[in-house]
Amino acid sequence: MIKYLDLQAINKPYEHAADEVLRSGWYLRGDYTRRFEEAYAEYIGTKHCIGCGNGLDALTLIFRAYKEMGVMQGGDEVIVPANTYIASILAITENGLKPVLVEPDINTLQIDDSLIEQAITPRTRAIMIVHLYGSCAYTDRIGDLCRRYRLKLIEDNAQAHGCVFASSVAVHPQRTGSLGSAAAHSFYPTKNLGAFGDAGAITTNDDELAQLLRALGNYGSARHYVFDHQGVNSRIDEIQAAILLAKLPHLDADNRHRKEIAARYEREVINDHVRIVLSPRDSVYHIFPILSPRRDELRQYLFDNGVETEIHYPIAPHRQQCYKNTPLSSLSSSSLTITERIHREELSIPCNPSLSDDETARIVALINSFNNAK
Repeated sequence: MIKYLDLQAINKPYEHAADEVLRSGWYLRGDYTRRFEEAYAEYIGTKHCIGCGNGLDALTLIFRAYKEMGVMQGGDEVIVPANTYIASILAITENGLKPVLVEPDINTLQIDDSLIEQAITPRTRAIMIVHLYGSCAYTDRIGDLCRRYRLKLIEDNAQAHGCVFASSVAVHPQRTGSLGSAAAHSFYPTKNLGAFGDAGAITTNDDELAQLLRALGNYGSARHYVFDHQGVNSRIDEIQAAILLAKLPHLDADNRHRKEIAARYEREVINDHVRIVLSPRDSVYHIFPILSPRRDELRQYLFDNGVETEIHYPIAPHRQQCYKNTPLSSLSSSSLTITERIHREELSIPCNPSLSDDETARIVALINSFNNAK
């Protein structure tokens, strides 16, 4: 069986990092955390990196901090792509803010920047872009909208570690995670930069925001036993920081491997029942999505022939039970036709550093042989 993602193979070279922390006897807020935060901030290209418990916490803390700063208040609106993972929306509603769903572009699966301006109202305070599947969602048009309407730009960079945006107007390319006001990162084990458990971080160039975020994630305390805010406990632990610090120097090479596999899929997969989504901007291919109106048949066919796949994601956020009887649940299929189609047709095929050339070739051959005409 070709695994969708072989974490044992990917993580084996980094087991020593956990052993080093165990031998040190220091497990929280230590030297590994400091070193990783400094290294990751430098890598992303921001002044600050604040480690936290996971990617959802990172997003939630950003909005909580903006409320503490008076930038946002309950009932304010945040524009967000309709086809994102639920965490993007949970962070908004957890803070008493209103998510405003905008359709993606079917050609990129990223938020359609041509639809954003019509969704802006006097209560809009931020646009959240989600670099979904590892592809860059940012555009110059989105940046211009944020400047003209004085909106915060929040990046959900949970799936795009190492992705780069090369602007037509900027002199130097920038990594995702440094393009907006603040960015949330997830280091869940399956991510391109994955820990051995839950972990996350926030990157920003805003000194005031960074200081507040550190306090909020540490029970609201910036000084020992002094609590200026009603905070939470959301801190990256030393084991995860050490593992991420060991993995970070290899991230770009791992991403290049992913891009080589993706390029082969894009060149060689030829099947009338399958659509390859080509990213017009940079992608680090955390997920390689294909679309098929016969998605479930194709998935079963691949499994029967020894290939694991995943679906990202089977149920759209506005259809989730947790948002029943909320304004999100009242959204009709006719208003989110592209989102509904993506959730109905998306299939994720293996694309990661553990995949061999022979395995890639086998996946291509199987997809191309799928027809099952009836």
